Amino acid sequence: MSMVFGGVELHRYLGEAESRVHVLCGVTLEVPAGEVHAIVGPSGCGKSTLLYVLGLLDKPDAGRVLITGVEMAGLDDTVLARHRNEKIGFIFQFHFLMREFTALENVMIPMRKLGRLTPAQMRDRAALLLDKVGLGNKLHRSAQHLSGGEQQRVAIARSLANDPVILLADEPTGNLDTDNSHLVFGLLKELVKQEGKALLLATHNPSIAQACDHIHEMRDGEFVEHR
Repeated sequence: MSMVFGGVELHRYLGEAESRVHVLCGVTLEVPAGEVHAIVGPSGCGKSTLLYVLGLLDKPDAGRVLITGVEMAGLDDTVLARHRNEKIGFIFQFHFLMREFTALENVMIPMRKLGRLTPAQMRDRAALLLDKVGLGNKLHRSAQHLSGGEQQRVAIARSLANDPVILLADEPTGNLDTDNSHLVFGLLKELVKQEGKALLLATHNPSIAQACDHIHEMRDGEFVEHR
């Protein structure tokens, strides 16, 4: 399978002067289509920073980020934002739904931002995605009246709104009980396999990591093992 995205010799520093910390120390990673990759390691090892750099939410101090074969270095913020909105879907531990919006409205937000579809097309796509994650009967329920597991499923549907080729997930099951954790991860894995997307997730959950195609262990800003 061809690489969908990755980073080459990525370095990232945070802080200044004597408090400067080398958070990413020359990290290289490739994620092909149709595969699920997990990053594991202790808190503070650089997992989230790597996701943010690969997801174009942060810029590396050195190294290369490639998205669908395109080098991201040197592109201005407007172009980077376009790549991010078109090609990358994000799922976070805290789902960041608009609580007063319905499930349908939450899923439509990225589509409105991209501006490709008519309002009717956006509603139809949002309804289809919510049905895929088992919430077809709760389209018009506000986020604040959904359970934690249901809210995270809305977040998955929202991440797929613009049909991205890349999914990045930062502790996507961290706030869920065991049953909902495996349900949410199962949905993600099935979507990746069926639709040829690439998924990179950071997790502290050993059972979730073991169910991925590849595990990359980080320590102090570096990969120490790939398996």
